[in-house]
Amino acid sequence: MDATNQNTAPAPARPQLQRAACIGGGVIGGGWVARFLLAGIDVAVFDPHPEAERIVGEVLANARAAYGRLTDAPLPDEGRLSFHETLEAAVAEADWIQESVPERIELKRKVLAQIDAAARPDALIGSSTSGLLPSDLQEGLRHPGRFFVAHPYNPVYLLPLVEIVGGIGTAPETVEDAVRLLEPTGMKGVPIAREIDAFVGDRLLEALWREALWLIKDGICDVETLDDVIRYSFGMRWAQMGLFQTYRIAGGEAGMRHFLGQFGPALKWPWTKLTDVVDLDDQLVDRIAAQSDAQNEGLSIRRLEQIRDDNLVGILQALKSGDGGKGWGAGRLLAEFEAGLRRRAAEADEKVDGDQNEGLKPLAVRVSPAWIDYNGHMTEHRYLQVLGDATDHVLQAIGADLAYVKAGASYYTVESHLRHLGEAKLGDTLTVTSRIVSFDDKRLHLFHRLTRAQDGAEVATGEHMLLHVDRASGKASPAPAAILSRVAALASGDAPDGEDDGIGRAIRPAAGPDRMALAQGPGATPSTRR
Repeated sequence: MDATNQNTAPAPARPQLQRAACIGGGVIGGGWVARFLLAGIDVAVFDPHPEAERIVGEVLANARAAYGRLTDAPLPDEGRLSFHETLEAAVAEADWIQESVPERIELKRKVLAQIDAAARPDALIGSSTSGLLPSDLQEGLRHPGRFFVAHPYNPVYLLPLVEIVGGIGTAPETVEDAVRLLEPTGMKGVPIAREIDAFVGDRLLEALWREALWLIKDGICDVETLDDVIRYSFGMRWAQMGLFQTYRIAGGEAGMRHFLGQFGPALKWPWTKLTDVVDLDDQLVDRIAAQSDAQNEGLSIRRLEQIRDDNLVGILQALKSGDGGKGWGAGRLLAEFEAGLRRRAAEADEKVDGDQNEGLKPLAVRVSPAWIDYNGHMTEHRYLQVLGDATDHVLQAIGADLAYVKAGASYYTVESHLRHLGEAKLGDTLTVTSRIVSFDDKRLHLFHRLTRAQDGAEVATGEHMLLHVDRASGKASPAPAAILSRVAALASGDAPDGEDDGIGRAIRPAAGPDRMALAQGPGATPSTRR
């Protein structure tokens, strides 16, 4: 073979992630199952526990409920979940095998050897260990290069971080592939440069935990007070900035160097017992257990999980709106995950290109628990959110998508009219049909109708006027010919029967200051409504 042929040989295919296997279905294993499934990945499970299917099912139910509140992006169809009687059957077709058995090195080595012998040679193998060294775990494997630690945090389906740690026998490209394959699941794989007992996260947690145990043992506070100190103060700072970025701010305008100079000497003060190990004798164990029972009286583990998930969803959603809407920390990761979901959903739909006369496709949304008000109905602002999503659906169809916005132009909504005509309740599926009423080179007049999919009942209508805007100047500008041609192809001629009564409506005073009437607004065409 000559040098030219050698240089042009195709690169070996990189691993893809369509099928996963989870060995162990407990708290962590079940979380991995949920994370993979909700990303559209098929999951095969092996766990000899007699109630493994029930336990995984309950974790998955919590995850589905959490995702319903976490994002309104179109999730892919769930992957297929299967349970197998043998480990070999579970891993046979998997692209990624995640081991999550109890933290005993001999047990893990035995299970990993079984996985290594039964899995495809190109499959990746990750271990959920929270502290065992990957070099120790891959000892004796026939294919150590594809093994690594993938240490997540509970709940795996909500907390996105995974520490990716290779051992002495791990191939560098394995770590790279693991990080890459996790991205479409909404997770952030963080490569750890060198293996060390307990990695990074658990070493930090262990230091805090050790000091906490001393504070309880010495009678400084009880467990609830200690938790309050964390969750009402620095816990919230850590949730969005971590440790070093938080302390950089504490240094003021002089930054981290000033902080270290001012507070560094305190490290020599006798503040900590981190070098001593507390004696967890029966008396201390009983005290901690009793205080914990009192703190959580009336709250089952499942209820605590649901409360935890609610709180995490709220924090993630809040962080998603940070930094002027660009997202911050885990919130930015969520925004990027949602953008990927929307992009894949749009690619899955038939694109309006060569055959543009099929019309605008309806948008389907499901009323999630986070959308419900005190009456048990979909709360008012969620109607506008759905209509906004429908407008985005139209903009996607005409080519004014995220890439178009990033290129410097967009359509801005300048006028809206929403009519509430019916009730939407938890679990209802709403179908939104959209119509381009009229348009010109700068204006786009849209009308949306929301119906309940179960019975076809009309729930709401929304009418919107949009202006095409040059984002740099912030002023209206003509849309390019390519956009206008798509608009023209999708624009309706005559309104469907029964639709004219919803277009051009407005609320205006009637016969008295306390009375209002719904009447035709002053003009229904784009040229007269501005």
